[in-house]
Order: sequence, then structure tokens, then C-alpha cells
Amino acid sequence: MSEQQSDKPVIGVTIGDYNGIGPEVILKALEGNQLSKLCTPIIYGSLRVLNQYRNLLEMKDWNLHGIQKVEQVNHKLTNVITCWHDHQTEIQPGKITAEAGQGSFASLKRAVEDLKEGKIQALVTGPINKDNIQNEDFKFPGHTEFLAEAFGKDDALMFMVAGDLRVGVLTGHMPLQNVKEHITAEKLSAKIEQILQSLKGDFGIKKPKLAVLGLNPHAGENGLLGSEEIEIIQPVIKQFKEKGHLVVGPFPADGFFAAGTYRQYDAVLAMYHDQGLIPFKTLAFNEGVNFTAGLSAVRTSPDHGTAYNIAGKNIAEPGSLLQALYLACDISRFRIFNADMEKNALVSKPQPSESQHPAKSGGKQRFN
Repeated sequence: MSEQQSDKPVIGVTIGDYNGIGPEVILKALEGNQLSKLCTPIIYGSLRVLNQYRNLLEMKDWNLHGIQKVEQVNHKLTNVITCWHDHQTEIQPGKITAEAGQGSFASLKRAVEDLKEGKIQALVTGPINKDNIQNEDFKFPGHTEFLAEAFGKDDALMFMVAGDLRVGVLTGHMPLQNVKEHITAEKLSAKIEQILQSLKGDFGIKKPKLAVLGLNPHAGENGLLGSEEIEIIQPVIKQFKEKGHLVVGPFPADGFFAAGTYRQYDAVLAMYHDQGLIPFKTLAFNEGVNFTAGLSAVRTSPDHGTAYNIAGKNIAEPGSLLQALYLACDISRFRIFNADMEKNALVSKPQPSESQHPAKSGGKQRFN
């Protein structure tokens, strides 16, 4: 490598749709190499595109370091790997174009290849347009499903994180009319297991406490408004309780968040996308992070989309992207810490420091 080998995690950041706010929030988060003491960032995208945005955002005094491969990384600078022939690429902030979709996929593909090979320790993905990215190699409703297949998983957990607030969803990106058929005991058990494992292995919570929401209004009202709670959700929860796990529910979703009951739990499992993400984004929109749990690698992303309506106007806030970077670094370090401790079972495991606990690190917000 061009600089002395560093023990900081190398974090890949994909540019996303370059006509959305992805490049802007990435540049604002990394401006002046302000995170260089925490991690070594590599932006996967286009040096030409990023320089156009630097000029547009008046960041001309800060230079990016172009490299061709991870082995050339400079640990003191913000590195950029250009992932397509960009000599004619021109940004069109706010416009949906096929070229931007092709660029977002090229960036994602290259970054995931490096992630799978262990060349980078974690990946932070910029927001994509789920329509213009579609091609022969990407026929997925989102990043989560693409990454699950890339890492040989039947399913991965979309885990929304903002400090002590963590919300997972049983069914992710799918039409609402299809949700009911996917509420099965097998899938519910698998998701609960994924959450418990992630809370232990990624967040350092020894005895996690999980709340499970019901599917129907008022959690079915004892069968009056639906039978899924009685026939599926309650029996699965009972099985986990019998194994000694702190799994509680099913709770009516509306009152659960309105009364602040979520504060009593380490995580919440919602039955479908909007049931979990509407309250999550209401509570933590500018600070929330989408973490893909259940993979051998670490992937996070901001919890917002491309926001074409404000792209290029220099008003996009980088808070969620910064939190995604912090969480990626924290979980990477914590996994390494655990792996090192497990190498020698005779060595007593010291407690991780505050900075090694993702749930306790600097920059995370609390929702009290």
C-alpha cells in the first residue's frame, strides 16, 4: 500500500445514483479527510463525477486520491476507485437516467467483490434508484436482497439502527398484499434468531430483550381482527421463551411506539416494512442507519433515498451517512475483537471499551 499498513478498518462507500444526493452527502461526511483517524474510506464510483460535485459544492480546496485497486490505498486520504469509463460522464442532479443506474450498479458490483475477498472490512452503500439499476445481474428490490444472494444467504435481516433504537422487519421489500402469506412460523423463528445473534455478536448485548409486534390491528384482538397472532406469532414466541430467551409479544404496533414501550427493549421485530420503518424514520430520520444483519460481512447505509428533489442544491444533510460510517466501523472492530478473543479460549475475555461497542460509540443518538 502507498502508506504504511494501518490497523484502521478500510471502509468502502458506494456512490449510489450519482444524480441523487449520494455524492453530496458522501463528500460532506468525508470532507477534509475528517474521518481519517477512525477509518480509511474508499469511495467506489467515479473520480470525475465526484470532482464535478466538489466544484458544485465549493469544496475545491480538498483533493480526492484516485486509485485503481485497494492495495494502492492511502490511509491518510479519502480514496476513490473509478468503476466505469467515466471520461464523458456528466452529472445531471435531480434527473433519472439509465447512465446513472449503470454507474450505481458498477460501483456496487466492484465494492461487493472487494468485500467478499476481504480487501475492505465493511461497506456503506449510497442510495440507489431501485428502477434504473435493474439489469441482467441486478433483479432485486433492493441492496439487502442483492447482498444476501452475493453472500450465499437465503435471507438477510434489514435492521434499522439509531443508537439504542433497533427495528428489524420480518418481510422486507414486497407488496403489502403478499405479506400475509410470508408470515410463517419458520420465517418468524429465523428472523428472531438472526436478531438475537446480531444483538449479541454485533452489538455486544449478552442477554438481549426483543419485542415482537403483531400483524393485525390491536395484535388481532384475541382473534377478532385476525388469527396470525394466535396461530403463528404467539407459539413461536413461547418456543423462544422456553429456551430462555427474552422474547416478548405480540404487541399492538400503534400503542407500542406511541407509549414509548420500545425503550424497554434492545430491538423490535415488525411484521412488514412500513409497520417498522414509519415509526423508526419518524423518530430517527436524520440519524438512522440500515444495517444488513446475518451476513459474514458488514454492510450499512443511510436510511434515506436518492432525494432527487434536492440533489445538487447543497442542502442535503450528511447525518445519516455519517452514522452509517460510524456503525460500519464499530461493528467491524467489534467482530474482530470477538474473533481475536475466541482464538484462545484460555484467555479470559476483557470487556470491550466504549469505542468497541457499536451501541455505545460516539456519534450515536439516544431516543429517550
